[in-house]
Amino acid sequence: MQITIHSVADLALVVRSVRRTSKVRLDDLAAISGVSKQFASDVEHGKPTVRLGLVLKMLSELGVPLKLDIPRAAERELAAQRIKGVRPHRKRTSAVTSQKIDSKPPSSSDSD
Repeated sequence: MQITIHSVADLALVVRSVRRTSKVRLDDLAAISGVSKQFASDVEHGKPTVRLGLVLKMLSELGVPLKLDIPRAAERELAAQRIKGVRPHRKRTSAVTSQKIDSKPPSSSDSD
């Protein structure tokens, strides 16, 4: 069965329903997914700030693939982006932080 997810609450209902019909306890799902029991509970209660990567792991363990129906016009762009690949996210540093890292503290021999 395919359903459309419109909200975090919709996703929460799916996760809980599939888990219960699979006769999997919440703590067992958490353990096999590599998440805490609290995180799994947060997902099932529709907490909007849960980490997507961990939700995808839970869905995978439940045997529920996440599929997206994208506009046909975006298919060519998607193909180009797949060739480029996804770059790992890096933290941005402020100019002040960069200056502190790049500059060396004065040594005692510089003041002589």
